[in-house]
Amino acid sequence: MSNRIGSEDAVVIERIFDAPVEVIWQMWTQPEHFKKWYGPNGFSVPVAEMDLRVGGKRLVCMEMQQQDGGMKMWTTGEYTEIVPNQRIVYTESPADENGNLVSPLAMGMPEGYPATTEVTVLLEDLGGRTKMVMTHAGVPAESGAGGGWEQAFDKLANHIETFHNVKE
Repeated sequence: MSNRIGSEDAVVIERIFDAPVEVIWQMWTQPEHFKKWYGPNGFSVPVAEMDLRVGGKRLVCMEMQQQDGGMKMWTTGEYTEIVPNQRIVYTESPADENGNLVSPLAMGMPEGYPATTEVTVLLEDLGGRTKMVMTHAGVPAESGAGGGWEQAFDKLANHIETFHNVKE
């Protein structure tokens, strides 16, 4: 189940997953799981470094294979809030492979795209299922980011099914 709410400066997506809140938390906080679902269709995640503590850094690379080679998009950020199994908040900025900030224009983003955005993930235990509300603040609703997040969350739902089947 998905519900996307747009505003001028944020993408908000609500989903209910058929998995306990602890599993969804792992999907967001453990690089080996995060790499399996993050990013829109056609993208893989070869790098996901996560220092999961307030003030800890993130470095993520999304890669899309193309005929003329691969296109890599690096982002970096910092965790600003962490409440296990309930809430994660982190900043996100375009970067190079070393985590140095890069201007959004240099990354091919439209004029006026913010240098830093903020992602908030709220998790609510629904008795074996999980309600997740993700807000990506600072991203223009018309930027297409919402569609990318929706595709990523579809991949997340599929990964959860695989994860559950392996655990059972």
